[in-house]
Amino acid sequence: MRPMLMNTHEARLAALREELKRQGLDGFVVPISDEHMSEYVGGYAQRLHWLTGFNGSAGTAAVLADEAAIFVDGRYTLQVRDQVDGRFYAYENVPETSPAEWLGEHVPEGARIGFDPWLHGKAWAERAGKALAGRGATLVPVASNPIDAIWADRPQPSLAPAEVHDLAYAGVSSEEKRSTVAQWLGEKGLDAAVIAALDSIAWLLNIRGTDVERTPVTLSFVLAHADGTADLFIAPEKVTPELRAHLGNAVRIADDSAFVPALQALAGKRVAVDPDSAVQAVFGVLGEAGAEVVGERDPCVLPKATKNPVEQAGHRAAQARDGAALTRFLHWLSVEGPKGGVTEIAAADRLHQFRREAGDLRDLSFDTISGSGPNGAIVHYRVSEETNRTLPPGSVYLVDSGGQYPDGTTDVTRTVWIGPGAPPGEVRDRFTRVLKGHIALARATFPRGTAGHQLDALARSHLWQAGLDYAHGTGHGVGSFLSVHEGPQRIGKAAGGQGGTGQELLPGMILSNEPGYYKTGDYGIRIENLQLVEPREIAGAEGEYLGFETLTFAPIGRALVDPALLDGDERAWWNAYHARVMEVVGPQLAGGARAWLAAECAPL
Repeated sequence: MRPMLMNTHEARLAALREELKRQGLDGFVVPISDEHMSEYVGGYAQRLHWLTGFNGSAGTAAVLADEAAIFVDGRYTLQVRDQVDGRFYAYENVPETSPAEWLGEHVPEGARIGFDPWLHGKAWAERAGKALAGRGATLVPVASNPIDAIWADRPQPSLAPAEVHDLAYAGVSSEEKRSTVAQWLGEKGLDAAVIAALDSIAWLLNIRGTDVERTPVTLSFVLAHADGTADLFIAPEKVTPELRAHLGNAVRIADDSAFVPALQALAGKRVAVDPDSAVQAVFGVLGEAGAEVVGERDPCVLPKATKNPVEQAGHRAAQARDGAALTRFLHWLSVEGPKGGVTEIAAADRLHQFRREAGDLRDLSFDTISGSGPNGAIVHYRVSEETNRTLPPGSVYLVDSGGQYPDGTTDVTRTVWIGPGAPPGEVRDRFTRVLKGHIALARATFPRGTAGHQLDALARSHLWQAGLDYAHGTGHGVGSFLSVHEGPQRIGKAAGGQGGTGQELLPGMILSNEPGYYKTGDYGIRIENLQLVEPREIAGAEGEYLGFETLTFAPIGRALVDPALLDGDERAWWNAYHARVMEVVGPQLAGGARAWLAAECAPL
């Protein structure tokens, strides 16, 4: 880290401590979050990045008068050490140590620890309050965020217009979706539901936006009512005549500043609020107003996750275009990579260009992970001018990327051997074990009622046999021109708790299949396709069974495979998959790219 950058973040930490003294606080908690508890947030909400330099998508800092700590999970243990100065912040791993636990052990007796109730969930506030009470300390909700008081050039929230998401892509009208939510409210004896998650709002109203990079949502809140109407709270600058015409009379539009008064007006009403997506402030306002707050999952979550036939068809179309763009990139890399002049940034830029040329690209679905050698071992690596490496001949390169198209969201990872020469035996062994896990999950058949955690071991077992593993989940849900990380479906180790995988997998859900292996300081391997949960017809089956339809089509790193480690069924899957790649992608290519693809897709 450059001295100037260190001094900047040191000065910001000192300024925060001075501001805390001014506000009568002994500490403060800084999450990566916004008023909607989004995974990816707008520039105005990147307080943790501004304070510490850490730019991952998940993390928290706890700042006291004489010490501070930053908390990240296994995806970011390497990245946080590169970006955050250990002289000022202790590095803590989640879930081994939580911010609440750390505060409970480190705060002085009687301390007042501030938090922004518009950035934290109810459960977190309760846990932290209990942990602090053990030290005679108090968790204090602040009226204004102290970071904002010292962040002189903080960006303003986006005022970009909200956009209509056409029914040709959505498949179901907003009126029908609101009717479904109204029926749910009626069945539960509820008067209204707070819809706080930006992707739920986008799904419910069939709108999109450009307020958050990489996620096509528009900043707003919604109150959905049992009569099928809704109130949309949004900055007036974002409202267009087209939006008003699209929403019609059943959706009332109000200034975003009217949201809190509208919550206060629900006194005596039974109101559903999702603790996973609504911040503590929402619970606080409703509770103080005298509403009966009922903790319920956001009623948009499950129907949003189970894609309708139009959305499924859109995903297939988007994946086909995206697969062709990725294949053109892989061909280009096979030519340029061995020359030794391609950098991580240049590779990511070239892949972005191929996606733009594919047509209808609205944005990337996340910042491309373009990692050569040791950078590829950083699970959520984000290349910068400071970390940019050249892809040297005779090395492993990992590229995880995706696009936002109006008909679908893509996410795909390929691991590439940059020739010339053959990969070392260890690399081929590790890659093939990851491949075997990927194939096992892709081929899985399971009874209805199966949850993601019950499938996770399929992807890990071949690594486990060699005493190896990876420190991230195996699969996450993916939206339809929405968030690239969508719940509630997930494939991972944990059955419950934060990021739990207890949700049963339902037909229409889309998940990633992305086992990996990472050798710190050397290389990273990951193979990722998206797959759709679909019914499986089995002769004589006792009950309903499901499986996966693979949606992503692009060649997998053939040079890295050790065919001797594959059994007959695995070879058959490889050959069938690559025959399908040739069928879907081949017609979109010509010349050298098509010839290269044909060679990559030849049977093992």
